[in-house]
Amino acid sequence: MTTVTHDNWETSEKPVFDIMTPTKGAQEVLEWSYHHYGDDIVYACSFGVEGMVMIDLIARVKPTARIIFLDTGIHFKETYELIDRVKERYPELQIKMVKPHLTLDEQAEEYGEALWERKPNKCCNIRKIIPLEKELSQEEAWISGLRREQSPSRASTDFLNKDDKFKAVKVCPLIHWTWQDIWNYVRKEDLPYNPLHEQGYPSIGCSVCTAKVTDSVDSRAGRWANTDKTECGLHSDS
Repeated sequence: MTTVTHDNWETSEKPVFDIMTPTKGAQEVLEWSYHHYGDDIVYACSFGVEGMVMIDLIARVKPTARIIFLDTGIHFKETYELIDRVKERYPELQIKMVKPHLTLDEQAEEYGEALWERKPNKCCNIRKIIPLEKELSQEEAWISGLRREQSPSRASTDFLNKDDKFKAVKVCPLIHWTWQDIWNYVRKEDLPYNPLHEQGYPSIGCSVCTAKVTDSVDSRAGRWANTDKTECGLHSDS
């Protein structure tokens, strides 16, 4: 089968994956992806609990896989501590901390203090989207931990997706996993995870844009609280 790329998306034959497997197709998707894309695929990880599952599954398929973390400079200290723990557990993985072209001080000088409060989309563009665009500019595909259950905007996500924003194929192995599936796997495999998940943070992003929530079944709750913003822009077309 011809490898599916962004350029040949319309004419290529897409693989079909069996979701009636122990990992609901995730392991099979990863095996296919690393076989077909080789070194031209990278996992963009936020190190949330889905990320811990993805890292463990990836390490079983490709122990030396490349992982990038968009280091905005304003993540929780617990997130940085978790990354250190992951590096110890999976020493062969190539984890790259990707920083924006502007430091926080330079951003404040150019756009004013606390840009995330006044123009969160602009801040996400500077500190996340532009850095990821640069990292993916030479890649055929990238891996994401999106799940259909997470939000209405993610409900139609497929295993393989044409990503026009980053001109690549976005591979999403966990689309059929539930929140309970994620935690069952984490506990079964005794995976490290961010302790903030047990302190009212179902979804963990930058510390300045993530709020504690109570009694919520929404795994994205707490992100950009008190605004109409629901995504950083990595997974939207515009």
